[in-house]
Amino acid sequence: MNTFKKQMINKVPEVTIFFWIIKIMATTVGETAADFLNENLHLGLTNTTYTMGILLVIVLFLQFKASRYIPILYWTTVLLISVVGTLVTDNLTDHFGVPLEISNIVFSVLLALTFFIWFVKEKTLSIHSIFTRKREVFYWLAILFTFALGTAAGDFIAESLHMGYLKSALMFAVAIGIVTVAYYRFKLHAVLSFWIAYILTRPLGASVGDYLSQPHHAGGLGLGTMGTSAIFLLVILSLVIYLTKTKKDQVPFIHEK
Repeated sequence: MNTFKKQMINKVPEVTIFFWIIKIMATTVGETAADFLNENLHLGLTNTTYTMGILLVIVLFLQFKASRYIPILYWTTVLLISVVGTLVTDNLTDHFGVPLEISNIVFSVLLALTFFIWFVKEKTLSIHSIFTRKREVFYWLAILFTFALGTAAGDFIAESLHMGYLKSALMFAVAIGIVTVAYYRFKLHAVLSFWIAYILTRPLGASVGDYLSQPHHAGGLGLGTMGTSAIFLLVILSLVIYLTKTKKDQVPFIHEK
């Protein structure tokens, strides 16, 4: 007799090197694509926000409706939530005059509250257990706040503190390296390590995106938002196609007794 009541499939990918590569590139595209739509295509911040917000709602609906992890759907959701997270911070700064220091505090509090409520309700923050609707809601809400917080932190350090994009990127890269060493060498808790690294990859990606796309006089390499977005999107698409075919980031079935 089968002792399992039901079989469920995790809705997110396994954390591999591919996960982190695509994540960092997605955060870079979130920064450059938002600037490209807003400034280069002259949609303006408001129209860009509405357009990307509608697209995100549609893709999130499809993501929630799916019964399993689908690479192209999952990473499209991440890309769009990256753009929207950037736009949330940009709107607060440009339209409402909220200082970046305040945005950092607000999003830190919102993210902490999300984690707290998630843990109280589900007793875990592990991404290896995203196989219920409630956990998926908490997961995507946390990701949205990490993107918004990362944008605010990256802009604050690079611009408000005048560190520049390259130095900011190197600083966040070093911070991620420290977390990695702490996890592998000193056995830092896996879930805590993951979320710290996840938060830090956002300002890292944003700083890299700004460094590549901004003109020379602004401290960048001058590749432009369109060129930077196109290059990174092509690499992301190639990796997603590879993962779809090889299933290297598929999580094994999870059974509930």
